[in-house]
Amino acid sequence: MIKLIASDMDGTLVTGHIDISETTRKAIKKAQELGIHFVAATGRNYQEASIPLKNAGIVADIIGVNGAAVFSSTGEILETNPINKTTALAILDLLDEYKIYYEVVGQGMVYSQQKSKRLEYFASHITDEIPHLTFKQALAMAATRLQFFDVEMVDDMRELIHRPEMQVLKIFSIAQDGDKSFRPVKEIIAQRFPDLAVSSSGNHNMEITDIHAQKGVAVKKLAERLGISADEVMTIGDSYNDLSMLEYAGVSFAMGNANEDVKQHAKYVTDTNEEDGVGKAIMRAIEEKL
Repeated sequence: MIKLIASDMDGTLVTGHIDISETTRKAIKKAQELGIHFVAATGRNYQEASIPLKNAGIVADIIGVNGAAVFSSTGEILETNPINKTTALAILDLLDEYKIYYEVVGQGMVYSQQKSKRLEYFASHITDEIPHLTFKQALAMAATRLQFFDVEMVDDMRELIHRPEMQVLKIFSIAQDGDKSFRPVKEIIAQRFPDLAVSSSGNHNMEITDIHAQKGVAVKKLAERLGISADEVMTIGDSYNDLSMLEYAGVSFAMGNANEDVKQHAKYVTDTNEEDGVGKAIMRAIEEKL
């Protein structure tokens, strides 16, 4: 029987409107009442991840920034796995060379140098999730969403990284043509930077973290702290940055909206995030004693 559930957020726990459905909310509450530990495992930072959880009345720890930071339910930082600063600066040089837009994620804040690019990316992401929207409508929705996120515009990202108190938890890159732009950068990182992990949470982004900052590593550490074995862990996800935790857990569900190759790494497939997939997976695990 499962004792720990770790769920991805975007494309998994939350709908395209960035909320948690009532069916899924009730299923999580049911699991918690049974003594099952629930944790959100996401590429988001605490501030971004906590909003839909709080709106649904769910109290949970958060594995954030793909495992680069672990937060208690109250936002206390329990652990960080930052990128070495020299390595981070070299990656920025590489992304600049290939003219790829990027953001840097630190403790509690996302840093950007180009607000327009950030809006364009989020608008594209929204149109992928809600195809009937026009790009203009998606831009307006993206601007509204970003008001609730802690994003700081900076003039010099390298000066920011050099600050003694700054920890680079993730470098988040965006390209409208996706892997076409990312492929040569990924190849260089694989050859020159073995201390980094590269993943993605969508078709248009690339997420770079320390090799130890992966969802599967963080879920494994949490389970060990709680005295829970891998076969008592359930994970749910839809993207490539979820693969490490889908492969680790004894019980793993891919979302119905996940790519087919992501589904191959999970033991089960549930419905989409718009069809209460997480809630249905949790209730199946409880009822069938998976």
